[in-house]
Amino acid sequence: MKIVRVEDIIGTEREVTGPGWTSRRMLLKKDGMGFSFHETIIPAGAELNLWYKNHLEAVYCVAGNGTITDKETGETHEISDGTLYALDKNDPHTLRGGTEDMRLICAFNPPVTGREVHDEDGAYTLDTSDI
Repeated sequence: MKIVRVEDIIGTEREVTGPGWTSRRMLLKKDGMGFSFHETIIPAGAELNLWYKNHLEAVYCVAGNGTITDKETGETHEISDGTLYALDKNDPHTLRGGTEDMRLICAFNPPVTGREVHDEDGAYTLDTSDI
C-alpha cells in the first residue's frame, strides 16, 4: 500500500514546474502502478499548447475554471469543478486557465518517470526503459 500526501511533495523533485503549470507527481513509473497520477495547477490566464503524442491522459478538474480547445476540430469546451476530459486519441489541444487557478487531477498512460517537461510540440518524451 502506498500513502502519498501532496503536502509532502511540494518543494521536492516530484514537484515540476514549467511556463503556465505546476505538476505534483504523486505516482510515477517506478511506483509500478501502470500509470502516473498527478495534481496539476494551471494559473488563471495561462495558455498551454499541448500534444501528448506519446501518452493518453485523463484529467479531472476539482477547482477553478478554464477551457480546452481541440486543435483538430476547433471545438472549445468549458472546464470547471466536476469536469473530466480524456485525451483518448493523443489529441493536440490548447488548455487555457480561466478567471481562477485550475486544480486538475491527471492520470497518464504510460506513466511518466517524474522530471518530464513539455517539448516543442507540448509533449512528454516516452521512457522506454524497464523501470
